[in-house]
Amino acid sequence: MTISTHVLDTSAGRPATGVAVRLEHHDGMRWLPVGDGVTNADGRVPALVDAGVRLPSGKYRLVFEIGAYFGSRQLDTFYPRAVVEFLAPDAGHLHVPLLVSPYGYTTYRGS
Repeated sequence: MTISTHVLDTSAGRPATGVAVRLEHHDGMRWLPVGDGVTNADGRVPALVDAGVRLPSGKYRLVFEIGAYFGSRQLDTFYPRAVVEFLAPDAGHLHVPLLVSPYGYTTYRGS
């Protein structure tokens, strides 16, 4: 299984560039880092994990450092980070987008 994400800044109407993102897997007792990256000019993280790595099914979370992103734009924000926890069945690919503004965020299972 592979997991990807992208971040769109709905308050600016454009991709959110420079957002640090961390992918973690829950092993039944604790959260373990699996990969990380920073969004590019298209708001996408080119590779959360190394090429060729296949992730097991289970519980995952994406941690988006949106406070730092809005701070770099000299904007106050209510949420310092957005944490999206999800269950990943044994599937080929999961895409988890995030839409952000200084005072809210939303996500969905993408394609």
